[in-house]
Amino acid sequence: MFTGLIREIATVKSFVGSTLAIASKHKAGLGDSIAINGACLTVVKVHSDGFSVELSPESQKLLAIENYKNEVHIEPAMMMGDRFAGHIVQGHIDTIGKIKDIKENGNSFDVYISVDKKFIPYIVPKGSITIDGVSLTVNDVFNDSFRLTIIPHTMKETLFKNYKKGSRVNIETDMFARYIE
Repeated sequence: MFTGLIREIATVKSFVGSTLAIASKHKAGLGDSIAINGACLTVVKVHSDGFSVELSPESQKLLAIENYKNEVHIEPAMMMGDRFAGHIVQGHIDTIGKIKDIKENGNSFDVYISVDKKFIPYIVPKGSITIDGVSLTVNDVFNDSFRLTIIPHTMKETLFKNYKKGSRVNIETDMFARYIE
C-alpha cells in the first residue's frame, strides 16, 4: 500500500528489455515494493547508487512507458506503523490518461485529463485519483475527462512541471469507487 506522496524524483539509469535501473537516494532492499510513476514494482537488484526493477510484458503494455526515462516519481511501500498521510493507493494502474489542458489559475493550475469513458464511474468529485503516483483530489468530472487543481508546490516538486498538452500519464482511480461498483 502507498499514500501517493512522492518521496523522491529519481533518475533512470537505463531501461533495457524488462529491467529498469534507477539511481536513487532511497536505499531499497531486494524484494521491496516501490511505486515508480504510480506502478507498484518489485526490486530485483540493489546497486550502490539505487536499484533495479523488472517490468512484465503486462506492465509494459498497461503503463505510459514513454515516461520511464530521465526522471521518475518513486514512493516506497508503507510499513506497518508508518504515519498515514495522503490517500489510500495500491500502485495498480487502471488506465492511461492524456493531458488535455493546463491553465494557470491565480495561485494554482487547473489540469484537465481525458480518459476512456469506461473509467469515469471510478472518478468522483472530491474523491482521490493518482497521476503517475501523485495522489490528488478530483475537482470536476466530465463525460470523458476530469479536472484537478495543482498548487505551485506540487507543480514544482513533482513531474507535473514537465507535463504539457498531450502528455500521457498513469492513472489509478479511486479505490473506494472501484470497490463500491
